[in-house]
Amino acid sequence: MKAVRLTAIGSPLEEEGIDVPAVGPTDVLVGIRAAGICHSDAHYRAGVSGVKQLPITLGHEIAGTVEQIGVAVRNFQAGDRVCVHYLVSCGKCAFCRAGNEQFCPSAEMIGKHRDGGYAEFIAVPERSVFGLPDEIPFEQGAILMCSSATSWHALKKARLQPGETVAVFGMGGLGVSAVQLARHRGASQIFAIDINPRKLELAAGLGAIPINATVGNPVEQLNEMTEARGVDVALELIGLPLTMRQAVQSVAILGRAALVGLTGQAFEVAPYAELINKEAEIIGVSDHLASEIPELLELARTRTLDLSGNIIRTIPLDASAINAALDGLEKSSDHPRTVIIW
Repeated sequence: MKAVRLTAIGSPLEEEGIDVPAVGPTDVLVGIRAAGICHSDAHYRAGVSGVKQLPITLGHEIAGTVEQIGVAVRNFQAGDRVCVHYLVSCGKCAFCRAGNEQFCPSAEMIGKHRDGGYAEFIAVPERSVFGLPDEIPFEQGAILMCSSATSWHALKKARLQPGETVAVFGMGGLGVSAVQLARHRGASQIFAIDINPRKLELAAGLGAIPINATVGNPVEQLNEMTEARGVDVALELIGLPLTMRQAVQSVAILGRAALVGLTGQAFEVAPYAELINKEAEIIGVSDHLASEIPELLELARTRTLDLSGNIIRTIPLDASAINAALDGLEKSSDHPRTVIIW
């Protein structure tokens, strides 16, 4: 089968012909119809975040159709439309039994620890496969599996309640979903912070109040707009020490700053002024949960979460096109999401 693979760190991905993966008794072979390109994939290519081995097929946002099932598979059959949860876990450890499979000691992330979706087929355990409703196009189903799912998990971890206010730092793929999902959870006001005018325009179109961080300190702007109160929930989706600090500084009394973006750098916190005196919280958000995927799919099916319109661009399963998309992500491309379709 055709696959576009990372063969050397810091080098462009290359097209290779590899075997169709074998199907074990509890596995589902998915014919991939769409695979999202995530900023994490650019990090893997550059070596900012390590992969398990080389060569490897990147891509962890996957939707397609069932081509073959193992003898023990009961819930799927050939032809079913499906999407794939990107963590392959053991299903037996204490974390898996508790529904926190992202901490499974033997968990493997598709496209990082094992071959992913920049290919024609992928085999995964049945428990990682979810039915994709007919109302959701494959390209939308693919990106639901990472950016949307992680935003949904972040809002739940932050315990957003109806009537509360939210600041979303970063209007990339996660931010687009976060704004819509925060509205679904009853947020009274949603502020979107970015430096890109096009993304701020998109945020405004989704009903958020745009804040341009290039024209002034966003914390000061938030304070002005909230009469010095701050926001109840701040989501940091960028992964910069600066924006993480701003997210913490922006929360109100009893506020929660949920940190999603990845960085290896530290940032400063003033414990008394920013946490203790407010009884505020900093919450780490790691990935998302398989148990959250069905409710997210229902939100997308009913268009409560709308990923149509001008937030997705598509490219073919072609090494040059994929490398160009990864280059664009490294340069902060205006396109929130790029999806490979075939």
